[in-house]
Amino acid sequence: MRVLFAGTPAVAVPSLDALIAAGFEIVAVLTRPDAPIGRKRVLTPSPVAARAAELEIDVIHATRVDEAVTAKIAAAKPDVAAIVAYGGLIPRAALDVPPHGWINLHFSLLPAWRGAAPVQRAVMAGDDVTGAVTFLLEEGLDTGPVFGTLTEGVAPEDTAGALLERLSHSGAVLLAQTLSAVEAGRAAAQPQVGDVSLAPKLTIDDGRLDWKQPALAIGRRARGVTPEPGAWTTLDGQRVKLEPVRLRPDNTDLQPGAVFLDGKSLLVGTGSHAVELTRIQPSGKKMMAAADWARGMATLESVVFE
Repeated sequence: MRVLFAGTPAVAVPSLDALIAAGFEIVAVLTRPDAPIGRKRVLTPSPVAARAAELEIDVIHATRVDEAVTAKIAAAKPDVAAIVAYGGLIPRAALDVPPHGWINLHFSLLPAWRGAAPVQRAVMAGDDVTGAVTFLLEEGLDTGPVFGTLTEGVAPEDTAGALLERLSHSGAVLLAQTLSAVEAGRAAAQPQVGDVSLAPKLTIDDGRLDWKQPALAIGRRARGVTPEPGAWTTLDGQRVKLEPVRLRPDNTDLQPGAVFLDGKSLLVGTGSHAVELTRIQPSGKKMMAAADWARGMATLESVVFE
């Protein structure tokens, strides 16, 4: 079966590899254009584009799927399109090109967490279980009928990045199985059932920690925004980046935002009990152990994160 693969970030690469390993013919890859990366803003191919180049697969770069891009997709004559985190909407004209439609691998248990950041929002919400589904793409936001489902437990220490990495591999297997079922004529998509929740794309503001919130909520938020856009707070008006925190229910004495060096542990007060900072990156400096940063401060009594 001839497959158009659409995807952009690193989490989509395992799916591309899985489809090739399953024997599908990848006729072209649709991905976002090269983007500036790093401090020097060097134009860099997406991870999917880079992998396609290694495999000598034709690449269609597109910020949006317009009439010209749709014509390129049609010229590839795909029987089906597989899409994993492409990062753009697929209009009706393009949806109608492959006879078997577009099959989307989405990293949530739809209809929960429809949108661009399902894993991040699940971690921030404190979900114990999440997963991935394959579904038939429609013009609505992640509304199509579901072909297959897998579940994945969310561990207390899971960051969004770690959880998404696991799902990218198990989801790749699910996607290959779904396309095999489609090719064999035994795929049966079922309407989504359950409560709808939305997972909009994260912004920098989503990473700001509010020390007045309970420690559990702060911990979930920090893990949900790791690695991107990253957790942060402010000190003397300067942004300070933070890696995920540990809960410290043994300390309830600190006021929200107040810090205390407890041996080798740097604690911060919250709306409930303290949390322990792991690593910290003050403005203009490199990431370092939180306790090392604290020892370099003249006095901690006046330090309050905002």
